[in-house]
Amino acid sequence: MVRLLSVLLVIPLLASCTTIVEGTSKPGVTFEKPGPAGAVPAGLEEFYGQKLGWENCEPYATTGSSRDAYGKKRDVECTRLRVPLDYSKPTGDTITIGVLRYKATGQKIGSLLTNPGGPGASGMASAAGMVSAYRKTDLAARFDLVGFDPRGVGASEPAVRCLTGPERDAERLDLDIDTSPAGIAQTEQENRTYAEKCAAGTKFGAAMLANLGTRDVVKDMDVLRSALGDAKLSYVGYSYGTRIGTEYAETFPQNVRALILDGAVDPTQDQLASLVAQAAGFQKAFDEFVKWCRQKGECPLGDDANASFRQLTTPLIQKPVDVGSRKLSYNDAITAAIQAMYSEQLWPLLVNGLDELKNGKGTTLLRLADAYYDRDEQGEYSTITDAFNAVHCVDDPRLTDKNALLETQKQYKAAAPFLDDGNPPGAALDACAFWPAPVSATPAPPKADGIPPLLVISTTGDPATPYEAGVNLAKALNSRLLTFEGVQHTVFLQGDPCVDAAGVKYLVDQTLPADGTRCA
Repeated sequence: MVRLLSVLLVIPLLASCTTIVEGTSKPGVTFEKPGPAGAVPAGLEEFYGQKLGWENCEPYATTGSSRDAYGKKRDVECTRLRVPLDYSKPTGDTITIGVLRYKATGQKIGSLLTNPGGPGASGMASAAGMVSAYRKTDLAARFDLVGFDPRGVGASEPAVRCLTGPERDAERLDLDIDTSPAGIAQTEQENRTYAEKCAAGTKFGAAMLANLGTRDVVKDMDVLRSALGDAKLSYVGYSYGTRIGTEYAETFPQNVRALILDGAVDPTQDQLASLVAQAAGFQKAFDEFVKWCRQKGECPLGDDANASFRQLTTPLIQKPVDVGSRKLSYNDAITAAIQAMYSEQLWPLLVNGLDELKNGKGTTLLRLADAYYDRDEQGEYSTITDAFNAVHCVDDPRLTDKNALLETQKQYKAAAPFLDDGNPPGAALDACAFWPAPVSATPAPPKADGIPPLLVISTTGDPATPYEAGVNLAKALNSRLLTFEGVQHTVFLQGDPCVDAAGVKYLVDQTLPADGTRCA
């Protein structure tokens, strides 16, 4: 990317005022053309300066969960942004990015873009869900809140599609925990078939899969910045969204205004080390959950909580629990527990689910697992799981060293004993080993010279992106670290007044909190 940018002719342009496009009409649609704004790479002028048609968001909802999130909301509006499928071929095929906006109520600074992570989570649904908290801050007056579905995700077209709803249901019942040679071979064949289905089920096939990574998402985000009329980017990224923000700063340092990176992906770790660190993070969160559970009384876990949890869940390997016309599998019970570790608000549900499991029931645990996979009551799944895999397969180096995989499995089980299924470690190649598109990223420590100071937020008890990941990202980007003492995954605009006040002040005034600031 550095070599590509060095040969682009970058033309500085002044941000223009928003204008209603005359001579263009469509019932229920308002066309605006506030861009292009800021720097525009040569050859991409038509994308950076495109008009946007804003309308009701209902047609953009693709599943029950997205219909609930923004399909019926009247205080948001949506549009589609047109971008190249392949930025090296800007005159070739194009795709669209779904965009949702909640308009500023006062003297506007610009747009505040946000991404909730995943990769594969819907930025449109996330932004719609943030509106109620957003309204309570000064941000609501100063910024349009803008969420977008990254390419291949949700309302963006085409979406990545690998499995149908029934196929995903069946996949959740297929445990793939047999680590014998025959079991490993079967798992690898299933992963090969999955990769083939992703290419077959997605429009443009392997070409779409090859241009789905973070490298391309940040280019889409820069097109969106300009088309919205912003000379520079203000952005909040959560979890994997911190990787988007980091890569944007590396690729377009001259276009950065203010970035909040909350729940950082560690830039200093390879994939295998990150997996083990995440396992330790989930175990730490589980231990905190156990303390809370015992304090409230009548906790379903015994003196040895790890063993008690395994005793409750491992029988599901041989005999899933009936839940109406469906079954709660061992995989789903584990997924439910992991989902609950993301927020203390979900801990009471996990207690209820474990109590039910003691009595041969699985309703609550299945609901938690459905929430993780974004499955609605009609059996429809969002694109989150397929997009997660697709982005991972082009963003990260292929893992084909079976000795390294086996050693990582051993370390993972040791780091998170509550998740140990009792089987010997295995080393099956994942779907990425058979992916029909090449890796498009080059692993390297982040380097974004010339950017203004950024704000990195890291939570001491974050199970998914452990605290040290944020420490390391802040150091790598020479940015300010804000520490939150708690047990959850990400925190900004989630109700903590200390964190929210610091983040809002930074976004509005570009004033960072004092070095060493901690919120609890």
